[in-house]
Amino acid sequence: MEEQNSVAIDFLPTGVPGLDEVLAGGLTANRLYLVEGEPGTGKTTLALQFLNEGMRRGEPVLYVTLAETAEELRGVARSHGWSMDGIRIEEIIPDEKALDPDQQYTIFHPSEIELGSTTQRILAAVDKYHPRRIVLDSLSELQLLAESPLRYRRQVLALKQYLSSRHCTSMLLDDRTALTTDLQVRSVAHAVLALELTDQDYGSDRRRLRVVKYRGVAYRGGAHDYKIVKGGLLVYPRLVAAQSRQSLPQRQLSSGMPALDALLGGGLEEGMSTLISGPSGTGKSSLAAQFVHAATLRGEACAMFLFEEARNNMLSRCHSLGLNLSDAIDNGLLTVQQIDPAELAPGEFSSAVLKAVEHGARVVVIDSLNGYLNAVPDERFLIVHLHELLTYLGQRGVVSIIVGVQQGMLGSHMSTTVDASYLADNIIMLRYFEAAGEVRQAISVFKKRGSAHERTIRRFIIGAGGLAVGPVLKDFHGVLTGVPTFSGDADRD
Repeated sequence: MEEQNSVAIDFLPTGVPGLDEVLAGGLTANRLYLVEGEPGTGKTTLALQFLNEGMRRGEPVLYVTLAETAEELRGVARSHGWSMDGIRIEEIIPDEKALDPDQQYTIFHPSEIELGSTTQRILAAVDKYHPRRIVLDSLSELQLLAESPLRYRRQVLALKQYLSSRHCTSMLLDDRTALTTDLQVRSVAHAVLALELTDQDYGSDRRRLRVVKYRGVAYRGGAHDYKIVKGGLLVYPRLVAAQSRQSLPQRQLSSGMPALDALLGGGLEEGMSTLISGPSGTGKSSLAAQFVHAATLRGEACAMFLFEEARNNMLSRCHSLGLNLSDAIDNGLLTVQQIDPAELAPGEFSSAVLKAVEHGARVVVIDSLNGYLNAVPDERFLIVHLHELLTYLGQRGVVSIIVGVQQGMLGSHMSTTVDASYLADNIIMLRYFEAAGEVRQAISVFKKRGSAHERTIRRFIIGAGGLAVGPVLKDFHGVLTGVPTFSGDADRD
């Protein structure tokens, strides 16, 4: 990939955050690009960002509009806080005279007159302003005027040659509103960007960007989530963990609880992922917070992503257990982000995690896996998203902790919505069990790749004094079933 990209040296930045990363550097100068998508996907916004970036770099830029008026374009710019002062706008749209029957053609077909006139006005605007970046909005108007696919293709080819000879980097927009879908322009363009809008049964619509082709450049393929916010498009490049492989020394990180460290064989290794699994209320989130608290006391940065519990509720609960995470937040060692699954795209979440790691986070907590599942529109791809994310974090030496909620409370009928246990390097299991007329909790380590660990089942206590790992429940049999048999002194543990 690097050898292929080394050929294309002169890249122009697009001005769209994240898009240049997808394009492996930006757009090759003096080429023609096609941006296609249905109305509402953000083509005009992307085009204005492209021109604003050129204006910021001191380049003359031109927007040729065949559909929207200049005032409508300025309205779009104002909504994003942009100025159109440096962008030349050429309106080539029918005026109100077109409604007069006396002005309509009777001998010649309108396309024979209007296509030539439109083309001449485009060329005249280019000769007048000498732009280095130009946007033509939209191709659908040219296609309707050309009528036949052959005439349309030849028109686009001629336009491409003309603009290239004038050293223009051109962006053609296609809103797919023409009567027929003509894919021939894709073969003419140097690169094709497809913008997609997907309706959701609940929550905000999902937008994705795909690079259909890019000649001579090893771009990042696949679907990339993006959002339209005030300020333009934000593209979240698809995470590819294989591009960030590196070998790092591993050290064990203590939980701050000697008994828990002993159960874990010394602690959690850097670069390892840990799944804390159990029914609701067993203390999974509190246990994850314990690891975060210990890390911040050592001066290590951490990040927590909450899908279900409110941020203030989590901080208040941890404070009651003696885990004062508010001080770590004030000191800049901890970031806590409350995530709304209905408004989140998977790529956006991955981007937020990567940003936290880039800012130095050594421990990342995802609470919970069930909330993360709800953030992915198609659960078939949850494992793939999670695998890429955990692999990336592991290659960066980050300790990742995932909270997984099991359905059910007691007995052998507990299950999980999705089985991610094989992805985790370590699995800590929390369970309820009944003993002496009391509902208690047990903790055990089911899997640990980094080191040897205890295979015992111990009492897990959550109280006013905080979290505690008690003695081995050696007098109990069937603790994991929820209803164990017991022989011995009921008060001894």
